[in-house]
Amino acid sequence: MRGKIIGILVLGFVGIAILLSLGNWQMNRLAWKEGVLAEIDARIAGPVSELPQTPDPARDRFAPVQVSGNYTGEHLRVLVSQKQVGAGYRHIAVLETSAGRIMIDRGFQSLLDDQAPRLTGDVAVEGNLHWPSEVDGYTPEPDLAKNIWFARDVDAMAKALNTRPVLVIARAVAPTDPAVSPLPVSSDAIPNDHLSYAITWFSLAIVWLGMTGFVVWRMTRRTDERRDT
Repeated sequence: MRGKIIGILVLGFVGIAILLSLGNWQMNRLAWKEGVLAEIDARIAGPVSELPQTPDPARDRFAPVQVSGNYTGEHLRVLVSQKQVGAGYRHIAVLETSAGRIMIDRGFQSLLDDQAPRLTGDVAVEGNLHWPSEVDGYTPEPDLAKNIWFARDVDAMAKALNTRPVLVIARAVAPTDPAVSPLPVSSDAIPNDHLSYAITWFSLAIVWLGMTGFVVWRMTRRTDERRDT
């Protein structure tokens, strides 16, 4: 019986050590992710510059830029949902600039808002370059007949609108359009679940410790009962 108890203790301590190491690993990942998010936030809020001649997804993601030009009237709508607001569309419009035709993510309009958005005219836009990664194996194909898309895909949208594969997410537009509310780029949408994962592993370590202690207590009690009889 003593050998069994020792075996249970060894198994228990090994399991606890593994769970604690996983929890510590998640805490290290948390620190790393927070650093990455801080860098992204700093880049998003950095000084505004002109649109690069050849924007690069790796180099220029989240770069603050300012562009001006003329809305051509061409656009597409991306179906999205906003907390406490409900479903609506992101309006992606074509902007004719001195650097060519690019796309502007103008922002959000609720399905309940029947006010027609302004789609033509001169405009100045301040925002951030972005190449969202929203398409996966479950994303429906765009409903081209109704001009409804279900995710932002820069290359596909650029092909559909005949523009450069460049998307600026607006945060300030002049003149403003009351029908569309800008949805600026933010790190809030980037998942950071490492703390919850760490808490899960540490909680499992506590449970494992309790189970090990309970099993050892039961085995010891049975041994004592046998001796008494």
